[in-house]
Amino acid sequence: MKSIITIFCICFCLATVNSQERYFTKSGSINFFSKAPLEDITADNNQVLSIIDASNSKMAISILMKSFLFDKALMQEHFNENYVESDKYPKATFKGEILEFNELSENPNEFKVKGILNIHGVAKEIIVIATMNKKDDTIFATGNFLINLEDFNIKIPAVVAKNIAKNIKVTFNFKHTPFKK
Repeated sequence: MKSIITIFCICFCLATVNSQERYFTKSGSINFFSKAPLEDITADNNQVLSIIDASNSKMAISILMKSFLFDKALMQEHFNENYVESDKYPKATFKGEILEFNELSENPNEFKVKGILNIHGVAKEIIVIATMNKKDDTIFATGNFLINLEDFNIKIPAVVAKNIAKNIKVTFNFKHTPFKK
């Protein structure tokens, strides 16, 4: 009987430790910015789902494309219908690994995050530099990177080509807290 109780306690402790190694947010923010000669375009999305599994340094992000908000309703409509085709490709995702994640500390440090970014049905390997730190039980991650629209088969009609940059700056800000089942 003692051995059964001991095994149960060990399993319970392992399950508790394992769940404490996952960090989660469903209110992460992503912004993109297009600087073009005629008009700058910016959009914000504050409903980004992100999870970090500290036990294996993995990170996953899921972005609902229709959650990007623009200053002008017409820009938002064109973004969803003409460019990223949100009905056909409703999400953008990233799955990757935080390199040298074991060195995470309270002081912000730069980490390479290598993985697959999937936008508009096209998957591409990228490496992003993220500034990360852990304070108390929260993991903070911020950074930015460029996306070339052609790499993801996002077509810009010639009539508006001067309004939209070919490279879009993406900025992210995540505050991960322990995942509780």
